[in-house]
Amino acid sequence: LAQDLDLRFFTRCAECGPVRDWVLGQLRGAEPAAPGGAAGGYVVEQLFDTQGSSTFTYLVGCAETKEALLVDPVLGMQERDLARSDELGLKVRYLVNTHCHADHITSGSAMKKLRPDVKTAISAASGAAADIKLADGDKLEVGRCALDAVATPGHTDGCMTFVLRAEGEPVAAFTGDTLLIRGCGRTDFQQGDSGKLYDSVHERIFALPDATKVYPGHDYKGRNVSTVGEERLFNPRLTKGKEEFERIMRELNLPYPKLIDAAVPANMACGVQE
Repeated sequence: LAQDLDLRFFTRCAECGPVRDWVLGQLRGAEPAAPGGAAGGYVVEQLFDTQGSSTFTYLVGCAETKEALLVDPVLGMQERDLARSDELGLKVRYLVNTHCHADHITSGSAMKKLRPDVKTAISAASGAAADIKLADGDKLEVGRCALDAVATPGHTDGCMTFVLRAEGEPVAAFTGDTLLIRGCGRTDFQQGDSGKLYDSVHERIFALPDATKVYPGHDYKGRNVSTVGEERLFNPRLTKGKEEFERIMRELNLPYPKLIDAAVPANMACGVQE
């Protein structure tokens, strides 16, 4: 769904040179915790949809209380997601969608059949069904961890970025299709607006500290995490001015997602298929 332009990702190597190597090291800050590992009292586990949508689902929890939530869970992967949370001793309280997806169906309704006490959540601006309709500035708490709901429209009107705070400080942003690694979500359907997306990224996401981890909704090139600082410096679309960005987005000419006709209606009903 959210295609990105290519820009080679520089890693530690002789070709990078010491200056670039140092800059990237400063921007990344501490390396992310290993899968299932706890850092600073929280757990972030990145899970991948193996059914073809290249969607990342995130299991986010409090290492102390073992309460957790899932960001962007995918239909067909719900048993795997719950098995992993159980393996880590985490109790899933919420299923949170960053927006109404067009390339896969959320597992919200299917998950609630397995765990009836789980609550679904999505932006109220999306118009989609959910137990909790979120507004900009709302918080979801799991134990001692809090996720701030930050409105970031542009890919769709209802897009939200969820910012994880540890001890009050932002440590990670789950950006859905708004900001990808070296790219961004498309803006040619579902109320897409490239000007709004540009403003959302620059005013809401790029306002976070440089070391804040960026966990995207998709990646198609084997990458899994970036930082706000890296994307501010190296994202080939969003380092451009607004007019140039809008031109780039107009000229993408991408095919529509294969599942859009089934996915959007189902996701408006929290994953219920007619």
